[in-house]
Parts: sequence; structure tokens; C-alpha cells
Amino acid sequence: MKTQILFQENQFEDLTKLIKEREINRIFLVRGGNSYKNSGAESFIEKLVGDIEIISFFDFDVNPNIADLRRGVNKFQYSQKVSSIDLIIAIGGGSVLDMAKLISAFASETNSFEEIIKNNSINSGEKTPLLAIPTTAGTGAEATHFAVVYIGKDKYSVAAESILPEFVYLSSEFSTSANPYLTASTGLDAFSQAIESVWSVNSNEESMEYALRAIDLIWNSLSKAVNNNDKISKLAMQEAAYLAGKAINITKTTAPHAISYTFTSYYGISHGHAVSLSLPFFFKYNYALSEADCNDSRGVNSVINRMNEVLNILDCDIYSVEKLLINFYHSLNIEINIDKLLSNYDMSLIVSNVNTERLLNNPRLLSEKSILEFLEESTKY
Repeated sequence: MKTQILFQENQFEDLTKLIKEREINRIFLVRGGNSYKNSGAESFIEKLVGDIEIISFFDFDVNPNIADLRRGVNKFQYSQKVSSIDLIIAIGGGSVLDMAKLISAFASETNSFEEIIKNNSINSGEKTPLLAIPTTAGTGAEATHFAVVYIGKDKYSVAAESILPEFVYLSSEFSTSANPYLTASTGLDAFSQAIESVWSVNSNEESMEYALRAIDLIWNSLSKAVNNNDKISKLAMQEAAYLAGKAINITKTTAPHAISYTFTSYYGISHGHAVSLSLPFFFKYNYALSEADCNDSRGVNSVINRMNEVLNILDCDIYSVEKLLINFYHSLNIEINIDKLLSNYDMSLIVSNVNTERLLNNPRLLSEKSILEFLEESTKY
């Protein structure tokens, strides 16, 4: 995997120096809509790039889709023909970062976008460098070599080394304007990513280091970031989200993410909130694995030992973790009882739209019965 250069909040001058040294003359900016101004991102970009010419792309859906990707690539290619674009900057939440990553990677593609997405066959050739600046703390998109894109209601993850941003800038200054729900939802996405990375069948020593550090930071910072809008805690959450992103960049996600997508695409529940719905259930479910249903080649004890490291951080045992997590969500004003969230939903729709690729990373095999068991359990939360 290629090396990524990280700039922290106190390295703004180093970032401006990078832009000057690379003799950047034109920038393709992928950004949010109203959030671009409200978060302070607009004034930051003006300060960063000065009088460098900017071409902006921002009018796209919160869940990146193939039609918006085509429009973004067309705008980039047209601008590139007029005069060379030297840098792509993405500033915004996870959807903005994913869109920029996709535009950067697809700009040189000549094959059908739909075929590339469905077959995950993206070209890893040369591309315009990308600087990713997250304004929310949660998705970790700035640290991963994959991006999400929808074709209709179907969600795909496109992966290639070329998708990883070359540069990242982390700062808490953008997240202070985020409302409590957004802060909680994005933070819980990172929390789930990190925990899932620990029990993933693809975990290794490096991913464990990133994930456990992220869990510790989130467990001690998210409540203050949500309820007190505490700047130090929000800075800690930026670091945690980046670490969780680096962890899943190695391991990918598991069952909670696999089941979450339908809740978002069909029922409009934000991604981090949707992922949280099943995390307490799968903590118990995965811990109870046996040799007969273990999906990790390293065996049952390896999974249990890794999960125990998470329990140590949370200062609980497997018998109390479910209640602890539910209380944690409630302290953030996040409801995870599905019956209370949705007055009517189709269980069969949830079951039939589970992302099977993500299930392959789960340490314990799942069946349709297991998913229905989660849906029934959730009514007790």
C-alpha cells in the first residue's frame, strides 16, 4: 500500500508549504453544500489556497451514486481539458471524501462505470493527487483505499490502491459546529469500525494497534464531544476516526456493517446510527462462537482473546457488555430499539439485502435465523 502523508491540526503551515512547493495552479474542490460554509471549511480553503483557481463540485447526494459520479467525472475531465488540474481537495464528511476518491480514481477510466463498480475492477494507474480534509469524525474515509457508491438501492464498495488519498489534514475546527446527533452518529461509526476490526478474520498486529487505540479514545471522548461540544474531545475523535479508518483499511468491516446498509438506503437511518443497531447483539453472538461455526482460521481462542482486549478497555465482561453499550448509546441520545425507530419495517427486506462480502469477514458464521434473532432481540433494547 502506498504511503500517505498526514498533517495534524498544528501543521497548517506545513500544508501550505506543500501546496506552494508542488506549484499548484488549479484545484478541483469536492465539498458539501451548506455545511461547507457553516463548518468553517470555506474560510479555511480560502486561507489555504489563496488566489489559486478552484473548480467546485458539490451538488450530489449524501449517499454517493453512479449518476453523481458520472457528473463529477465529466466536470473534472472538462476542466482538465481547459487547463491542467494539479490537485483534488475533498473537504467534508464521509460522502464528500468518498465522492472525491471515486472521481480521482475514475477520471482516467474508459470502461463502463457500472461494470467497473460491480466487478471491482478499477484501474490503479496514475491519477491527480488528492488531499482529504474530514470535517466530521467518524467514517475514516480519509484513511481507506475503498469508497462506497450506490447503483439504485444497491451499495457497492470499490477498492484499489489508487483510491487512497495521498494527503490528509486533521483538525477539530470544522466539527465544533456539528450538531450533537451528527457528532454521535459519525463517532459511533468509528466505534463500530474499530470493534469490528478487532474481531475481523483479517485482523493482524498492525490493525489491532490502530483499533484498540481508537476504541480507547472514543470510549473516553465521544460523550464529551456530543454533550459538551468539547474541543479537546472532538480533536481526540478526529484522531480516533483516522485510526479506525486505518484499522478497517486492513481488515474491512463485518456483520454490523453488513446488516446496516438496508436501514440507511431504505429507511433513511444515518450510517453510524444504523451500524450501532446490531453491535451489542454481535458482541455477544461473536463471543459465543464454537469450533463448528468459527470463520477465523486462527481458531476460537484467538477471537475470544482479541475481544477480551476490547472488554478490558470498556472495563466490563461479556455478561455486562450489552447493557453497557445500550446505556452508552442512550447517553448519546441514540435509540437502537428498531421498533421505536421504525413504526413499520420489512424483516425480509433486511435479511435479503445483507452485504454478503462483509459477512465473510465476521469471525462467526451467520444464518438467516441469526439475523432474525438480532431483529427480535433489538425490541428489548
